[in-house]
Amino acid sequence: MTISRRQFLQSTLALSMIPRVAMASAAELVAQTSIQQIAPQGYPETPVWSYSGGVPGSEIRVPQGARLRRKLVNMLPQPTTVHWHGIRIDNAMDGVPGLTQEVVQPNASFDYDFVVPDAGTYWYHAHNQSVEQVARGLYGPLIVEEASGPDVDQDLTLMLDDWRLDPESAEISGDFDNGHDLSHAGRLGNLVTANGKFDPSYPVQASERLRLRLINAANARIFDVALDGLAGWIVALDGMPLDAPLRVENSFPLAPAQRADVIVDVLAGSGQTASIVSVERDGAYGLVKFDVSGISARVAGAGIDPLPANLMPEVAAQNTPLHRMIMQGGAMRWLESASLGGAELSGRELAQLGRFWALNGYAERPEDPFLDARLGSVHRIEFANETAFAHAMHLHGHHFRLILQDGTLGPWRDTVLVERGQVRQVALVADNPGDWLLHCHMLGHAASGMMSWFRVT
Repeated sequence: MTISRRQFLQSTLALSMIPRVAMASAAELVAQTSIQQIAPQGYPETPVWSYSGGVPGSEIRVPQGARLRRKLVNMLPQPTTVHWHGIRIDNAMDGVPGLTQEVVQPNASFDYDFVVPDAGTYWYHAHNQSVEQVARGLYGPLIVEEASGPDVDQDLTLMLDDWRLDPESAEISGDFDNGHDLSHAGRLGNLVTANGKFDPSYPVQASERLRLRLINAANARIFDVALDGLAGWIVALDGMPLDAPLRVENSFPLAPAQRADVIVDVLAGSGQTASIVSVERDGAYGLVKFDVSGISARVAGAGIDPLPANLMPEVAAQNTPLHRMIMQGGAMRWLESASLGGAELSGRELAQLGRFWALNGYAERPEDPFLDARLGSVHRIEFANETAFAHAMHLHGHHFRLILQDGTLGPWRDTVLVERGQVRQVALVADNPGDWLLHCHMLGHAASGMMSWFRVT
């Protein structure tokens, strides 16, 4: 094929008319420093780390089955990577330093390119020095849309987070290696936000039906979510549709990294306010409010159908290998000893190195996998929490079925909350080849020992 000089000049002119910013950034995810109003108005703006200028990063919406391409450009003072949380992804794209890829150094880049097989609510976040980088704002929503979604008036994504800010300067506290946080419940903030804003408000009409995509992006806080002036159903957890919508009668927990899709009807009348709140021992506080103005033509209270199911493997809970993962350590249940760097160290020695937790006796990601699974095989994992704190255990590259107390299979999840002293079992099909991380998503717990991995071949 040949091209004339006139054709070349015409092509060059056409290209020059395309906005340069769009050409440079359309497929880029730029990790950079930014400034944002995190605290209420009247307080200073907060220096944050963000994807392409804001916290959360821009919402990525793609149809189910699409190929997603993003170039991570690292303009931060630290190496970083991106983990695409909840996506059953190609292993090389999973974003785990030292396991699936090398870190992306400052002023370097990495091309993420993968197919999104499952519709649902997911998110992306930094996965190097996560206890700091996520706390500084490196996260964003990833929404994979069904071919035929539910009949709603609004589809809203709400990323919940808490921030530890200096009450005078509104700067993020830099005590990420705080031994108290690492050995206790984790890094809990003093200000809660939704979509990077304190006490945000969204306009709605009475009787409207909303799809609310709740994502817990906090380092350690478990939100106990309740509805006020709203009535609805949980229709998906961790991106995966429930077989039957679950009516929200009381509050429900949303642990770090977990998601819940809730379809609600606005019961509050025009001129009133509806809210999503988090229930605490001493009361409840607002997360998001909805200012009601006018009345929708929709008839409130109509029934609701399940979301279209994703294509998931068959899981059997009976007569499958059981692998026990014992969760150890932390304050009040201090480690007596654990393995680190190939040596057995005492609890005191581990604490001096900032390691307070262990999984099956390892205070780090061990050299050998916790589970070495044949492709397509079915396994059960039993999480036994011998610590005094709750843990949100996340498996990469897979979803699993919760095994309920009566032995039946519960919903699909990718992160399971295991309360103090609790034992919970899950069942999974090892259908995604590669080396996959398994860790606590209280990010300080992972950084101080609660990290493992499994292999599928």
